[in-house]
Amino acid sequence: MDQIDVNIFRSAMARLASAVTLVTTDGQAGRRGMAATAVTSITDEPPNLLVCVNKSARSNMMIKRNGVFSVNVLSKEQEILVGAFSGSSEADPFCEPELWSTLQTGAPILKGALTSLDCMLDQIVNIGTHSLFVGHVVGAQIGPASEGLVYFDRKFCGVGET
Repeated sequence: MDQIDVNIFRSAMARLASAVTLVTTDGQAGRRGMAATAVTSITDEPPNLLVCVNKSARSNMMIKRNGVFSVNVLSKEQEILVGAFSGSSEADPFCEPELWSTLQTGAPILKGALTSLDCMLDQIVNIGTHSLFVGHVVGAQIGPASEGLVYFDRKFCGVGET
């Protein structure tokens, strides 16, 4: 069977609006974070979610070694953090400790995020260029209601009522 052209596939997927998150980890391998949109819930009993991370990303190896991660869902007001976690900034994204806390696993939780989900790594499935991390959610923090940040058609947009 023929494969679709990769550029057409990317353009098609750009039309799928996705919540913008910061996926963070901490442990023996160190502290690390990355901006991500490939995040979804799997089940609520037990509470599990899926995060897709490129195998070439340093965060991939660190999540595997640490065995924990958190998913922090960003508000429109937190868009500036995306640059700090995408490598486009020289600044240490964790340089302001008052912005961070932890729950059960020790993975960094962003104070003021729309929601943060603290996860133990449960399974890893490798497909193509990415690892699919299944996380068992062991803690959650619900932040203040605010306009959500989504990525749509290759740009950031606010969504929802403020």
